Amino acid sequence: MNTRIIVDTSVWIEFFRKPESGLTARLKSLLKERRVTMVGMVLAEILQGVKIRKEATLVRKSFEKLPYLEMTRDIWEKAGEISASLRNQGTTIPLSDLIIAALAISNDHAIFTIDPHFKKVKGLTLYEP
Repeated sequence: MNTRIIVDTSVWIEFFRKPESGLTARLKSLLKERRVTMVGMVLAEILQGVKIRKEATLVRKSFEKLPYLEMTRDIWEKAGEISASLRNQGTTIPLSDLIIAALAISNDHAIFTIDPHFKKVKGLTLYEP
C-alpha cells in the first residue's frame, strides 16, 4: 500500500502559484492516486492567504474531498515532546510545523514539503518526489 501524505503549506502555495512546476505535477499525481490527507493547520494557513472570498469557498470545497486528520490530546503531547527534544539540541521550529509533524508521525503519514527544518524531526518520514 502507498503511504498517505500530508502536503505542507509550502507545497500547496507552489501548486496554486506555479501550475506548470514539477512540484505541482507531483502533487497532482498524488491527488489522483488519492494519497493526500489534509490537516487543520495546513487548511488554516492556506485560507489565511486567500484574498478573495470566492477563492476561499473554492479552496474549502476542494479540500473537503480529502481525508482529514484531527488533533487529539496525545498528538498535542507528541508535538510538545518533539519541540522539547529539538530545543535540547538547540533547534526551534514553528509550532505550526510541530503540529503537522506530530500528526504525521502519530498517523504513519509522510510529509511532502520544501521546508528544510522538517528534516530535523526524528522519526518523521519525508516524501521525496
